[in-house]
Amino acid sequence: MMSEEHSTAPHGADRQAKFWTPLFLAWLLALLATAGALFLGEVMGMTPCVLCWYQRIAMFPLVLVLGIGLFASDASSVRYALPLAGVGWGVAAYHLLVFWDLVSEGLVPCGKGSSCADVDVQVAGAVPIPLLSLTAFTGILVALWVARRRTRA
Repeated sequence: MMSEEHSTAPHGADRQAKFWTPLFLAWLLALLATAGALFLGEVMGMTPCVLCWYQRIAMFPLVLVLGIGLFASDASSVRYALPLAGVGWGVAAYHLLVFWDLVSEGLVPCGKGSSCADVDVQVAGAVPIPLLSLTAFTGILVALWVARRRTRA
């Protein structure tokens, strides 16, 4: 018969397991979004617009921050990932408004290079890239929120 000491996980390990799954999901979403952005730019030859670059600036470091947090089982990585994901979400939402022509022409930051509202900012001719980005950032924020809640419980 096993003693009670060996049959249950320590409280710290239980808490670690609870935040690890949503943190992994956030990392996976960031990794897929980064791979997708690199594929569109480097393989498909789609030149990113100014707002796409800002979203990349927020997304690419998330792969490293969350990956290191997973490797070290460090829940504090959520603290560093949340601002990046929040800023990326804001830029993606604004970009989507620009794409749908809901923002005045004077407020559009695009200058030289690709247009932020161009038809070329779509995948398969139907899905706007800013919508994909907004979806990825939303999923990451939800996963980070769940991870944060589980570390406090």
